[in-house]
Amino acid sequence: MLIHLNLYFAWSSIFFLLSILSLIMGLIFLLNMNSMLLEWVLYSDNSLTLNFIIYFDWISMLFMFVVLFISSMVILYSNIYMGEYNYSSIRFLMLVLLFVFSMLLMILSPNLVSIMLGWDGLGLVSYCLVIYYNSVKSYLAGMITCLINRLGDIGLLISISWIFSYGSWNFIFYKDFYDELIFYLIIISSFTKSAQIPFSVWLPAAMAAPTPVSSLVHSSTLVTAGVYLLIRFYSISIFMNEFFLYISILTMIMSSVCANYEHDLKKIIALSTLSQLGLMMSSLFMGLVDLSYFHLLSHAMFKSLLFLCSGIIIHLMGGCQDIRMMGSICLIMPITCCCFNISNISLCGFPFLSGFYSKDLIVESSSFMGSNLIIFIMFYMGLGLTASYSIRLFYYSVLSNFNYIVFMNLTENISFMKYSVIFLSLFSISFGCLFIWLTNLDLYYLLLPFYLKILTLLIVLIGTYIGYEINMMNNMMSIQYYLINSSMWFMYSYSYYAYMLNYNFSLNLGSSMLWGEFFGGLGMSHYFLKLSNYIQFYSLNSLKIYFLSMIFWVMFMF
Repeated sequence: MLIHLNLYFAWSSIFFLLSILSLIMGLIFLLNMNSMLLEWVLYSDNSLTLNFIIYFDWISMLFMFVVLFISSMVILYSNIYMGEYNYSSIRFLMLVLLFVFSMLLMILSPNLVSIMLGWDGLGLVSYCLVIYYNSVKSYLAGMITCLINRLGDIGLLISISWIFSYGSWNFIFYKDFYDELIFYLIIISSFTKSAQIPFSVWLPAAMAAPTPVSSLVHSSTLVTAGVYLLIRFYSISIFMNEFFLYISILTMIMSSVCANYEHDLKKIIALSTLSQLGLMMSSLFMGLVDLSYFHLLSHAMFKSLLFLCSGIIIHLMGGCQDIRMMGSICLIMPITCCCFNISNISLCGFPFLSGFYSKDLIVESSSFMGSNLIIFIMFYMGLGLTASYSIRLFYYSVLSNFNYIVFMNLTENISFMKYSVIFLSLFSISFGCLFIWLTNLDLYYLLLPFYLKILTLLIVLIGTYIGYEINMMNNMMSIQYYLINSSMWFMYSYSYYAYMLNYNFSLNLGSSMLWGEFFGGLGMSHYFLKLSNYIQFYSLNSLKIYFLSMIFWVMFMF
């Protein structure tokens, strides 16, 4: 008897069970403060041995739990988002599985060569996922993603060759002996993966991928690989570095400012991921390695939820990503909107949600680090700007009037999607509290004066107020101010910026194409795309539009 197995449900269940198992193992390792090393001898001949090593400890097991749990929710969600409407959904599933296995290989390896395999696998599979929709935009985004990730590979390859001179590639046992320059190579390689300045361009560009992939990539896998590698390589004598600290804080501020002037829903969330990566990196370079790891995990929970909720909104609005077209979505999709706002206020660091425990601890601990006034002001400024773009997103999606096509018939018919967002919203509420309690991070004793203790909350409230006021103040600045902030401070380089300017602001593609392209295949495909979009919107209409069009058609025929 042939059994028709839904592969999405099967893999989602497998990953969910594996995540529970890795959570239990991680807590056992943490309780007993021990670790386990599994070694396979792949080839042995006289003095030459080729080994494959997997290293289990509480850090790798808890991170593995987060990755597998989010992957299971994303695969369950993708069954509806990709599976029911797409002929190539199994190809999509296999790519996601390859992506997750590459990440797990990277997490569990104490060996730089096997980490390189996982690292490279992440880069190549992410390219395949970014170009999944086969449009010109996704090809450009995939190329820029792939090339910047290749820069990080160069640093890792050089450090692999260098570490060979120390006798072993198992870096986890040799950290105290390495030269400073090896650490700098690893840091710069991690900067490319975690999209710190000047490698920040690829992160918003990678939004060309399908939304479930964005959720997986930007919460717990690709972008966090760099932070995780630095946590593994952590050596306090090298990492207490003010230069890298300034870069990561500048990344946090730059992305937060740009998110306040962006109108693409997925790009706003991508820029918020970039600002949180800046926070993780800056806490690493302040010496707060445990808190950086804590924020890495709690951020993964609420950021994946934010992406999945935005995916449902885009899915139900016929593929529209512009926040100016949204408004009053809480009336149309209450469950999605509720989960969306939970993750949004958790991102702001609202008290007693998941993001509050890690962000508040990092900000208060940074006051103890003896950093100078500039770092102190920039750090708190980044915190306020996070609240600013979050309230802007809330305003455009919930408080403003519905601005999309008036005859759209929207219903929240999302079946299995809602289970994944409800599960993740429960974790977005409770994960921070549970983790801080289980890992004894709440044993930090921070004695601060009242004005410093209350400053975090004040800055968040001020940022919320400023974010609300910015929505009321359109066109206060010159056009150059808006252009520099909406193009990530010209990090795309002038040529890309000029191309996109022509592409977005011209009525036809004539100004951004040569005549051969315009009268050839590219111009034809542009007009066919416009026509198919028009037909799609026409088919989403209510019954009376069909009826009216039928009357006009009959009148025209006679």
